[in-house]
Amino acid sequence: MHKPLLVTEFLDRARNHYGDAEAVVATTGDRFTYDELGERADRFSAALQKRGLEKGDRVAVLDPNTHYHLEAAYGTMQTGAVHMPLNYRLTPEDFSYMLEDAEVDAIYADYEYADRIEPIRDEVPTETFITNNADAVEGEWEAFEAVLEDAGTDYSRPEMSEDEIITINYTSGTTGDPKGVCRTHRAETIHAYLITAHQELTDDDIYLWTLPMFHVNGWGHIYAVTGIGAKHVCTRGVDAGDIFEAVQTEDISYLCGAPTVLNLLIDYYEETDPETTGANDVRIATAGSAPPEATIRTVEDEFGWYLKHVYGATETGPLITTSDARRTFDDDDAARFAVKKRQGVGFLGTEIRVVDEDGNDVPRDDASIGEIVVRGNQVMEKYWNKPEETEEAFSDRVEGYYHMGDLATVDENGMIAIQDRKKDIIISGGENISSIELEDTLFDHPEVSDVAVIPAPSDEWGETPKAFVVPQSGDPEQPGISADDLVAYTRENLATYKTVREIEFVEELPTTATGKVQKYELRQEEWEEEDRMVGQG
Repeated sequence: MHKPLLVTEFLDRARNHYGDAEAVVATTGDRFTYDELGERADRFSAALQKRGLEKGDRVAVLDPNTHYHLEAAYGTMQTGAVHMPLNYRLTPEDFSYMLEDAEVDAIYADYEYADRIEPIRDEVPTETFITNNADAVEGEWEAFEAVLEDAGTDYSRPEMSEDEIITINYTSGTTGDPKGVCRTHRAETIHAYLITAHQELTDDDIYLWTLPMFHVNGWGHIYAVTGIGAKHVCTRGVDAGDIFEAVQTEDISYLCGAPTVLNLLIDYYEETDPETTGANDVRIATAGSAPPEATIRTVEDEFGWYLKHVYGATETGPLITTSDARRTFDDDDAARFAVKKRQGVGFLGTEIRVVDEDGNDVPRDDASIGEIVVRGNQVMEKYWNKPEETEEAFSDRVEGYYHMGDLATVDENGMIAIQDRKKDIIISGGENISSIELEDTLFDHPEVSDVAVIPAPSDEWGETPKAFVVPQSGDPEQPGISADDLVAYTRENLATYKTVREIEFVEELPTTATGKVQKYELRQEEWEEEDRMVGQG
């Protein structure tokens, strides 16, 4: 039997079996059952259709981890429209490109972030603007609650196919404009099934939203947590004290966080010695860069939490591997930390290979380095309106596999460990930063003659952007501008998280005979005291 896999079925199932159960603890203090969450999603669906939106239209959501995000997402997808979550750390210029590129028909924006849409609203095709606090926003915005009240609950759910695009998640590319990652009902559904299994989700889980919902739909947790009938505890950002308090007061059993979040929690724990659990055991998933063994040890031995290290990319669902291979370690054995640092083994139904430049698998000797390629049902369909980039992503070394751009080794058990990056990208605190974009920004400054940006090791962020700048004066001792001024310049022109953190003035950059900058030499120098050329937590 073939039954279509549709993302709408996750909320349908929760309403059917857990209608009276608490579904969401909102940042406003409100609490909603699954019946109530479903009704609010229905009202959002009806509101969109009354404003002329149809199946296939795009609806952008700019929101931290609130109940409004969940309602807007499901309300959008129930109409067959495409859910497009936006990274709230970006600039108006970033949003302008994405909204125009995707030809977005409506946008819901949280009141704290609507001011980043207001300056560009005349530049984008959007006609419907909704916010959760219209009184706090300049311009003409409809109020979310009034929109829901006026809409009623009647809407028409169109017939949908599992192969249709249902979400677009924009990712910053290493070159060129941002790319819209198109994901189908089928891909989202299978990914949610996979994380339900590998992250061991059950209906009595209580999930704390520390991971941004805009990150590939919260790593698929907007689906999986809902479909399994578990509880969402929403947040408006990451605060270590609030996390520990929520763990205790809401009896959190599961959360996610990049290594930087783990570091924040550890710092707070060492300063204040909070209680680390409530009534439930706690497990936490981390990804981005591999956390150091000391971090894992503190989380597990002192917090008493169980850590799962996972890996992936926006294009792959995101999650494709896990280090939670318990037959390779004992829970009370310190040797487990070395295993948990690795990116691990492939998820069910996911084919992970590490291949050399000829597309051949490297030996399982934990020494030979190749690029990670993946094939699985959770991998994206395509990039929105970018056929050439799509073709390249799936056909570089091996035809038909998505190429991750990460270089890794494989051990005898088939567990991968990232050693370096092929892509010109920096992963700082779990956020992807294009070094090319930073270089282009710095090049625009009149006091900069040449520049190269690389990742530098950071205890706090795993890795952080560092710029080697050849000043226009030609003299690194008298550059004509301060490093602080150049840092401020990037902050003024880019999203805050993309800001270059360190500037080193140099007389010249290392180049090849043809004049190409040898960033590898700069990276080797920066990372010579590290055991690999990627950041760790």
